[in-house]
Amino acid sequence: MKNPFHSLFQSASPKVKSKRTYSNKWRSFLFLIFLSCSISLGGVMSVVRAQTDPPAAIETFPKNSVEPSSPNLSSPNLPSPNLSRPNLSNSSFALPSPLPATPTVAVPANGKYVLELNRSPLVGNRLRLESIYDEARLRFTRPRNWKPQTVKMSLRYRHSPALYASRSNLTVLINGTSIGSVPLNQPETKIGTAVFDVSPDLIQDYNEITIAALQNNSPTCTQDPYDPSLWTEVLPDSKLVFDFQPQPIAMDFSRYPYPIFDTLSLEANQVDYLQPQTIDETWLTTASRFQAALGRVAVYRDMETRLISDIDQVKPSQPLIIIGTPESQPALKSLKLPLSLKDKQILDGKQQPFPKNVGLLMLTTADENRTPVLVATGNGADGVAKAVQFLVQTPDRQIGTGNVIVVSEVAPVPSPPLRQWSGYLPVENRFQLRDLQTYDRQPYKDVSVRGSHAPALEVDFRALPDDLFVPGSSMTLNYSYGAQVNPLTSLVEVQIDGVPLAGSRLSSADGAMRQSMKIEITPDRIKPNSKMQINFRLDPRERRSCSRVTDQQLWGTIHADTSFDLKREHLSRMPDLKLMQSAFPFAAPQDLSSTAIVLPQKPSPQDVALMLEVSARLGRLSRSDALQLEAFRADKLTPEKRKTSHLIGIGTQAEFPFPEAFEADGFALKNLLSRQRGQSAVQTLPDREGVLKEIVSPWNSDRVLLALTGQTDTGLDQVSHLISQDPLFYQLEGDTVLISANQPNLSEPSPDAKQDFNLEFLHQSPRREVSTTSQFERLLIMLRNNWFVLAPGLIAAALMLYGVAQLYLKKFTGQEQKDG
Repeated sequence: MKNPFHSLFQSASPKVKSKRTYSNKWRSFLFLIFLSCSISLGGVMSVVRAQTDPPAAIETFPKNSVEPSSPNLSSPNLPSPNLSRPNLSNSSFALPSPLPATPTVAVPANGKYVLELNRSPLVGNRLRLESIYDEARLRFTRPRNWKPQTVKMSLRYRHSPALYASRSNLTVLINGTSIGSVPLNQPETKIGTAVFDVSPDLIQDYNEITIAALQNNSPTCTQDPYDPSLWTEVLPDSKLVFDFQPQPIAMDFSRYPYPIFDTLSLEANQVDYLQPQTIDETWLTTASRFQAALGRVAVYRDMETRLISDIDQVKPSQPLIIIGTPESQPALKSLKLPLSLKDKQILDGKQQPFPKNVGLLMLTTADENRTPVLVATGNGADGVAKAVQFLVQTPDRQIGTGNVIVVSEVAPVPSPPLRQWSGYLPVENRFQLRDLQTYDRQPYKDVSVRGSHAPALEVDFRALPDDLFVPGSSMTLNYSYGAQVNPLTSLVEVQIDGVPLAGSRLSSADGAMRQSMKIEITPDRIKPNSKMQINFRLDPRERRSCSRVTDQQLWGTIHADTSFDLKREHLSRMPDLKLMQSAFPFAAPQDLSSTAIVLPQKPSPQDVALMLEVSARLGRLSRSDALQLEAFRADKLTPEKRKTSHLIGIGTQAEFPFPEAFEADGFALKNLLSRQRGQSAVQTLPDREGVLKEIVSPWNSDRVLLALTGQTDTGLDQVSHLISQDPLFYQLEGDTVLISANQPNLSEPSPDAKQDFNLEFLHQSPRREVSTTSQFERLLIMLRNNWFVLAPGLIAAALMLYGVAQLYLKKFTGQEQKDG
């Protein structure tokens, strides 16, 4: 019988064969791509084992299996795992049975806390309310382990003697609920005091106090809402008083970073690091990464860090971080750990040592259960690195739970692109408002405001530190507004950092939908810390006499498809410490993989403390899913890292790891407490100043070297204050900063650190331009910016070419005639 499919394979024309062959090859190619993606996805899994209270099925590590080889950790970078799927049969270990109870931080006695309103920058020396109606809003948080018992608010105030008491009052609201009002009836210069009881049920994690003042200076009405006699001031010693019952804190990684760091704390979070017996690259790198991760959690919140040498130095309720193997951290044997420890090794449930490349994370307590303790350990350096890397990588940390985590595998997170900075302007030159993010990292949608005094929409409009804007940038504002506005006095306005760019009158009394306004953005307006304000000035068509203006029918909408077209190059001039305010260039890329911190061969406690402060600052100023910051001792820094990394050197002049920083042009520290600047040289005694100096790296002209140094340890303390205190840090400029305390033995700066320190800024080193824009792109930008000379240039070039051609033709024709 003839094969019915024979004709399909044998009788096809050559053309059909060719098409079918191409189709089969294309399908095979797609199949290979799919297979490769599947294998890659399997290879980047993170495998962890978390201990929880309920017992679970236990998988043991086969005794006869070969222990996975321990990757070399001579470089503190985490080893890149095999891209094939991990062997899950070797990733689970026997845990103690029964599992130990979850540790709990002991409950202290009932407490009282006084929260004064002057802690808010909005209050300052006084909070002033003006006009017929005005209000102020203050926010505060409630620490996670507080259960309020009683809450009282004490409000101290004074007001204008011109106010009419029966028509003027002060109202206080918490989270939108009124807690009381008082009439503004105090005699002239008299300070009034009002105490309000607050229901504890009103207090939430995040809270808002609203203080509203209704003010009139006439028994009938106030004709002028801007009369300067309409004012009330809330004094800065007004306060909230809490009586609270602390709650027990269960130590569980599902709540991490709490209780190591409480984002709701009313005081500065305090963290202690236990110094290991031997400081090596593994501890330096893991500690710096962990501290940078805490900096990312803290962001704007205060954080105080200490380095202690003995576990007895820890303060009650102050979290303790222990990083290192049992050999380098002997204090581990004094803690009540959920896993047993023998012969400086941590054992599993079958009393077998964990492999050296397995990380272990444990939460426990110390100091009679009053101090929470986080332990990141392992039986080898690779295991310690894995344990910490699990906590500093967002995708991995989210799957943690229980009070013990056994980290078998950690997925490598690709380094983000060099110019992908969260919270800054998109890399693309053309984008829309919806491509920007709100304060809670959500994309913008259409935003509507109501009322004649509606607040402006404020948008973070932060340029990347190396953005250089050129003429031609613009935005197209798309907006709508409602009816009943006065077309003579109503407008929409756009500002950057409070400076108006343009405005447009709302000319239709019946309102308008989907209006557009194109606005030119001047090149020097956008900075790395810029904010854009879009404001509707809405005025009603009719005003009612002797009553509050009815204005809630007025509205304006800013549409999310508002577009931007920016013209920019990528050019920076280094060295420039002002760029350090955005952590540039150390945070490019944002995982800090291009940065290395280098300490002396034998780091002192001051050196390590300064390293932790620098790491925290870099963490506060960067955002990514992982951290790849590295730290070395001077003798362990490889030539390759020296050449390819931005370097941060730490140490006193005698021990500084990069003497080249003192040989460069400009200011330099020398031996025997001497200083040199140019041809001038002096010797000072004593020298307690700290020095920050940035130079172009001697080993790579596209990299920088930042020196954090001083002649003494006291100088390093001054540098640490500069890095940690915002009022000082955000003054950085020039290429060299000299910092000294105004008091000889200053241990802790005041909240306004400017008055405690003296800063000298030096501009001395020549700057070098570093650009990531290609030559072709720069040519296109030049042509675009100078298009008006393009046509004359082309005509001139054409005339020159014509002239050359004519000369050649005449010469050639004359030669022919001569030859003929």
